[in-house]
Amino acid sequence: MKHNENILYLISGPLGVGKSTTSKELARNVQQCVLIEGDILLGMLNDELSLSWEERLRLTWDNILTLTRNYLLHDLNVVIDFVVEEELEWFCKHLSDLKNVTLKYVVLIADKEKIIERLNSRGDIDSLERSLFLLNKMESSHYNKKFSYNTTHKHPTETVKDIIENSRFHAIESF
Repeated sequence: MKHNENILYLISGPLGVGKSTTSKELARNVQQCVLIEGDILLGMLNDELSLSWEERLRLTWDNILTLTRNYLLHDLNVVIDFVVEEELEWFCKHLSDLKNVTLKYVVLIADKEKIIERLNSRGDIDSLERSLFLLNKMESSHYNKKFSYNTTHKHPTETVKDIIENSRFHAIESF
């Protein structure tokens, strides 16, 4: 029987804004917390499988949902590191039967120059076009604006502190 309130942190944003660094630091700073890295789950679907991008994405989100539900049912807090495009409503709907769970949704963004610098420094310049596309998409989304957090001039520990303490990131409480 579930007794504790658990927090589900859903960390989104384009490549190069600090999702992975922030998510790892967040998971280290939240008690009884597990980290779900969506890119690892996506990477399990190797290229030899005859799945379209849409099928890979759907299967990855199904796996994220299953893991999240399992961890929450075992009274653990969860941090999810993955790009959220259109999946938020679907994801929340499929967890809505869980009680005592608060979702904190954060869309990390950064200036284009900072994204270019970060992707260059990690040798991932091939992802630049996709990252800038996602940045534009996320910045132009009216819904995402209230959950946006600019990491351009922030240290990950400052970002994590703000995510934990700032109530503006609460998407749905006790959904």
